[in-house]
Order: sequence, then C-alpha cells, then structure tokens
Amino acid sequence: MARVSSTCLVSVARNRYSVPCELAGQMVSTHLYPTRVTVVAGDAVVAEHERLSDKGKTRYDWQHYIPLVQRKPGALRNGAPFADLPPALQRLRRGLLRENGGDRVMAKVLDLVPTAGLEAVLVAVELALDGAPPSGRVSVEHVINVLGRLNAAPRPANVVTSLQVLTPPSADTARYDRLRDIQEAGHDA
Repeated sequence: MARVSSTCLVSVARNRYSVPCELAGQMVSTHLYPTRVTVVAGDAVVAEHERLSDKGKTRYDWQHYIPLVQRKPGALRNGAPFADLPPALQRLRRGLLRENGGDRVMAKVLDLVPTAGLEAVLVAVELALDGAPPSGRVSVEHVINVLGRLNAAPRPANVVTSLQVLTPPSADTARYDRLRDIQEAGHDA
C-alpha cells in the first residue's frame, strides 16, 4: 500500500511512478514485477509503467495529468510529465506556447484524448498542422473539425433514378424579395 503524493506520484522500490491525478492523497496498492509496476485503486488497475532499474528516478505518463492541465494550463510550459509527449503533440505545443493563451488551447487539445483516443487525436493534430492557415496557428476548433471529419460516417452512394427535373432550379435572388414582400403585405392587412 502507498499514498499518492500531491504531485500524483507513488513511490515503489525507491522510484516514483505517476498515477491519475484524481487519486492524489489516496491510498493505492502497488505491485512490483521484474519488468513492470502496476498501481491498483479499488478493483481496477489505474496505472502501469515499465519498471525503472536505477534508484531515485521518476516515470511519468502525461495522460495522467490531463485533468490537471485543464485547471492549470501553465503546467504545460515546464511540466516534467509533458516532456515525452508524442512528436505531433510536441510540435503543436511548441507552436502554441509561443502565443498568448496557447497553453489553454493546448490543454483543450489534450482534453480530447480521453474521449476521442490518442491515435485519433494524433492523426487530427498532424492533419491540422499540415493544413494550418497562413498565420500558422492551429485552434482547438480546427482539431475538433478534423476529428469530426475522420469519425464521420461515409457519405451514402448516389441513387440511380429515372426521375427527371421538369423545371430546373433558378438562381433568382429577387424571387425571395418578392416572397418577403407578399408575406409583409399579408401581415399589414
């Protein structure tokens, strides 16, 4: 048994391993194996890490800290857990942190990972960075849009029919003005 520190770390065999930040201050059960360390809270495995061989080292999983950066986005600037983000997220982070409010945008992008999945977010970030506007800034909305397009159901196939249009549609905007005039005349009566 071990208590989770306020920095979301648990000590196992003179090393520290991260756990989800919701467990800060709580007691968890740790299991030490030759190649890995698992942390159990209640009946569920909440963290699993490759075992560190040296003493006095720390192993982070940046996904454990996603809820924390929603409250404190500044932690993205120098936070040790975020030093090993995947390359696409590192590239996005470098670009966003150069701008005012970029840490908040990055925190919102990271918040997409638990719901959309890491692989989907990585693909969306890559596509968003490749298709970035001339300003070079990628927004959360841009990443969400790309995620939505990636997860969208395929368009249905065109239906072959023998029906023909008798009156082709016309692009007559004055037609709408005439309809509005008729409606307004009806309200005046």
